[in-house]
Amino acid sequence: MDLIVPPIEAEFYPSLGDQVCDFLQGYNGYTGAVFGPGDLKGQPLVLDEDRQFIIYRAFEVWPKGHPREGRRRWKRIAVSVRKGFAKTELMALIAYAELHPGSPVRFNGFNRDGTLKQGRPVVDPYIPMLANAKLQVSELAFGALKYICEEGPEKELFDCSLERVIRKDHRGKADGKVVPLANAPDSNDGGRTTFNAFDETHRLYLPSERDAVTTMEANTGKRVAQDPWSMSTTTAGAPGQNSVAETDHFEAEAMLRGEIKRPRMFYFHRQASDDWDMDSFEDRCEAIREASGPALAARTDVEDLASQWDIPGADKPYLERVWCNRWTQQGAQAFNLGLWKDLARPELHIRRGAYVTVGFDGARFRDATALVMTDVRTGLQQLEYLAECPLHAEDWEVDEAALTAKWNYIRRNYKVMLCYGDPAYYTATLGGWAAKAGESPVTKRAVVQEFWTNKQDRMVKALLGYESAINSGLITYSDIEFATNEPKKHGDLTRHLGNAGKKLLNMVDLQSGKQKWILGKLHKDRKFDACMASVLSWEARMEVLPKLPKTKKRVIQRLR
Repeated sequence: MDLIVPPIEAEFYPSLGDQVCDFLQGYNGYTGAVFGPGDLKGQPLVLDEDRQFIIYRAFEVWPKGHPREGRRRWKRIAVSVRKGFAKTELMALIAYAELHPGSPVRFNGFNRDGTLKQGRPVVDPYIPMLANAKLQVSELAFGALKYICEEGPEKELFDCSLERVIRKDHRGKADGKVVPLANAPDSNDGGRTTFNAFDETHRLYLPSERDAVTTMEANTGKRVAQDPWSMSTTTAGAPGQNSVAETDHFEAEAMLRGEIKRPRMFYFHRQASDDWDMDSFEDRCEAIREASGPALAARTDVEDLASQWDIPGADKPYLERVWCNRWTQQGAQAFNLGLWKDLARPELHIRRGAYVTVGFDGARFRDATALVMTDVRTGLQQLEYLAECPLHAEDWEVDEAALTAKWNYIRRNYKVMLCYGDPAYYTATLGGWAAKAGESPVTKRAVVQEFWTNKQDRMVKALLGYESAINSGLITYSDIEFATNEPKKHGDLTRHLGNAGKKLLNMVDLQSGKQKWILGKLHKDRKFDACMASVLSWEARMEVLPKLPKTKKRVIQRLR
């Protein structure tokens, strides 16, 4: 499964990427580069389709006639792929192109037909390469670049040491450099940046490291004529660690949802999808193949990697993270997302006049609020209302008028037998709904009732029931992208269910022998209120199901 944002558009954007690929591979008169340390060490470079695609997108420019014509389209690109992709070497190769005195990495004008002229090199390049420890950057990204410069066909252009790689001009004088860093550039160099390289950003989570990235990003605004930019490479990190990679991934998801109107980052992420059962050896093999892509899978011993899960004491979340490149590990999720996705029924919807139950959960500020409705007779669920705090929003509040309007719409168009709502943050709102809804003529009980989700015993029972319903296929759902009101096979309801994690309790279920659990956040920015509303709606459905009026039989009478 690939997450590529912004996605490939029908509109054509000119790019210097094809010229950069030719430069690196030695086509069209260029000398070319060599592979860095590894199995192909020192051999002439050949780029596979994935790397050519990434490079092409990385060097896109705004077309002729655009207000920013000729300038880089992306100020930053981020590449997130599984371990073994040689992503560090890719970064080193791009740094090599950014440093080289004859590379076509900057806009140099349009031809009359709107195509790009041959690109130009960077003037006086300064390239800091940041990692979480100087030893790491020296051995990985910087080390690969140093080897490519020293062993390539134009090694006379560079002066290399363990501390820096210098580009030499025609007089043999320093004309730009690359330096490895474990913290931000010093004041002497910080203002000259033309290209930033951030290696393994899932390891950059300490405040000092995040501050270093912020400082280096700010420096790209100083040398406008050289159109500076940044690149990061990573594998999925530990959820909730607040790493730079995690921040990038959340930004990409917000871009995908349309929350960022003018994106400045291109994001390439490849992972195994949620559908694989990681307890199955065969499924693990397929998950690793999917996360690898065809080229990498062909040169990988997939079965050997998949067998690592069976080693006693194996760190399975780590294995899933590095070999499947998944931010959300299956063992940490509350529900089996693969089974859930099989229950999607995008062609269905709850008909008006049906007997329904409703679940309500959320917070008024800085989080999300959701209403989920369940057809009592069929078990079909659908998301009816969702309000989410946008990423990084400071002053945000749920539109309570819109929320109550949706509740009134449900009451007018459906026969609501029971609504379970968590009253936290919404005590007055639920009280108002309860007063107007009164009693159900079927159950003879109040339609709107409080369901405190912090009451562990009751919540554990509801979650076990919901999990059992998913595993047995009793639930079906019709999903939607709520912001656009467009039907979608796996939309916001599925996203919230995937965001829900397990918070284990110090209690064991006597019947199953398994540890009890409640819902918890996988990360502070991953919202699961629609999932909680679904659980409450289903629990309400099971409560009233025995009292559901029987369907009247149609009697056909013969007419004479």
